[in-house]
Amino acid sequence: MKKIIILIPVFNDWDSLKTLLLEISKNIDDLKEVVFKCIIVNDASTTDYTEINKPKNFESLKILNMKINKGHAQCNAFGIKYIFENEKFDNILLMDGDGEDRPEELRDLVNQVLKYPNFSVVAKRTKRSETFIFKFLYKIHKLITLVFTGKIINFGYFSCLAKKDVEKIALIPILKSSYSGTFKKYIKKYNEIKSIRGIRYFGPSKMSLTKLLIHSFSIIAVFKYRVFLSSFIYLLILSLIKPNFLIVATFQILIIIFCFVIFLTSLRSKKEELYNSYENLKNIKDITH
Repeated sequence: MKKIIILIPVFNDWDSLKTLLLEISKNIDDLKEVVFKCIIVNDASTTDYTEINKPKNFESLKILNMKINKGHAQCNAFGIKYIFENEKFDNILLMDGDGEDRPEELRDLVNQVLKYPNFSVVAKRTKRSETFIFKFLYKIHKLITLVFTGKIINFGYFSCLAKKDVEKIALIPILKSSYSGTFKKYIKKYNEIKSIRGIRYFGPSKMSLTKLLIHSFSIIAVFKYRVFLSSFIYLLILSLIKPNFLIVATFQILIIIFCFVIFLTSLRSKKEELYNSYENLKNIKDITH
């Protein structure tokens, strides 16, 4: 029997989590060749959880209660580290707790790992549900990422990691800053499924333009040395072309600022060691019913 642990980060949105657990349960009910466990990372929520029940087709359900709120990325990084060091598993399946990662697509991820057990699977976004402006800026983000890193990153947390790949990334510090960037850098061969970004069960999307900007810099910072090299090459090419001096000067200043921000972003991940240690783990609650 394959053992898959579903990892879900949560901050206050307990109603969405309850709905999600019910929907997951419905979608995995006939997957008899898999034993499912679930670990929820409670990111120091300010509201208490009540009536969180363990679905009958989950072998176990645990809530890791954290002392300090550190955000989505570090919740997932800590969860991966905790599972790697404390649980028996074949795969870790990551998904958001608000419904934007659709439970019906969880089956597609699982079927892929059953068919190709040695490969991780990511949910490639083919359609998004945000505003036109957000979608446009997201495309700009992907283009900038491609230009400076040489990587096309078209997936987020929604994925299913093979154990051999968990071993590659579980203890890497930059994982706390960017999951997709770390995945793309260290995991060379993987499979994909097509995915449509769903709509939150309750309330508006929490992905603001500011968070998109931070998300973009965090991904690019994973490849900071390549970014610095690419920037140098672009500046060298520009100086050889010799366009208008003002254009050259403006471009150089923008590149320098960009590289400086990337450097600061990479430094930030090194200062967040507390969250990737057990010192920030308040307690663990087993939900048995």
